[in-house]
Amino acid sequence: MSDLDFYAHVATRGDVLGTGIGSGPDAWDAALGRDRIDDWGRGRLRLDYGLVELSFSRVEGSVTCFGIGVQVHRLTHGLAVPDSLTSVYGEFAPRVPFEELRTAISSLGFAVEPEDLSGDVHRHRVAGSRVRIDVVADPCAYQRAGDVWSLHVSAAG
Repeated sequence: MSDLDFYAHVATRGDVLGTGIGSGPDAWDAALGRDRIDDWGRGRLRLDYGLVELSFSRVEGSVTCFGIGVQVHRLTHGLAVPDSLTSVYGEFAPRVPFEELRTAISSLGFAVEPEDLSGDVHRHRVAGSRVRIDVVADPCAYQRAGDVWSLHVSAAG
């Protein structure tokens, strides 16, 4: 398996190693380990594993995940990928061309549709999932036009 397989899985299934929206911090620790940054603010918790960033809120007394971000752009800065991901998917490249990801998603039977093509980053959605993909439109010092910036899984869809 490859890093592209990981991104295509997240884009079509909305989970990371079987853990997804509605899971608590302990489930994420089991999936990704404890090497993370914890950030409590405004009644919400953010767990930052580098490549993967999670958002939690308190619902009926428990803390549950309502958002998953896969921050691909951080890899150009040499950020580490959790060991649990590299043990399954191998090494992660610092850049992911959107067209390669679109092809991988299509091979899994899903369509990628444009949602907002204005601004420096264009947003696409994966039909039939709760996932949005942000793609660099205006290149900068460390990103090329057409690189995947991030993927976002939302409870709201």
